[in-house]
Amino acid sequence: MILIVDLCYRAGSLSRDEFVGPIERLLREAKTPFFTRHYTAVGAPEIEAADGVILCGTALRDTGFAEHPELFRWLPAFGRPVLGISSGMRVLAAAFGGGTEPCCEIGMTDVRVLAPDPLFAGREGFSAYGVHEFAVQVPDTFVSLAASDRCIQAIRHRSLPLYGLLFHPEVRNEWIVERFLQLLEAAR
Repeated sequence: MILIVDLCYRAGSLSRDEFVGPIERLLREAKTPFFTRHYTAVGAPEIEAADGVILCGTALRDTGFAEHPELFRWLPAFGRPVLGISSGMRVLAAAFGGGTEPCCEIGMTDVRVLAPDPLFAGREGFSAYGVHEFAVQVPDTFVSLAASDRCIQAIRHRSLPLYGLLFHPEVRNEWIVERFLQLLEAAR
């Protein structure tokens, strides 16, 4: 069962339809069981029940999640696959001591693969949709997997199955979510 974490400013917000709904649709289409919780409602029962986690993105200036790093302290000890998308990548990096830096990208951007990984196997590059004002400062415990001309676009923890994507794969690169689900299945 996958825990989808809604990082939008409040539960049930209009942004949920744009950033969480497409991920739910992809999991339904893949016949992958999931449950969705707002980040303020994730506790020990949800964490224990999850085989993996997807941290969804948010609207451009929706950064309330960043004011509550204590709500994500469970990530380093989780030990199961995690995919952080856009704001979710920020959450993941912050949980391991990473910061942010200005990097505004809105629209399509060319992404080049920097390091081999099953998530991008067979690809040297691709176009992706981004909508962010900040990029992450990659923590030492992570490796950079992909970048645009402006910033790092994908990271992976060096020893744990934790991934972060600055772009939105649910918009133009659904194959990445499918590959993450395959990695999750292989980890079981």
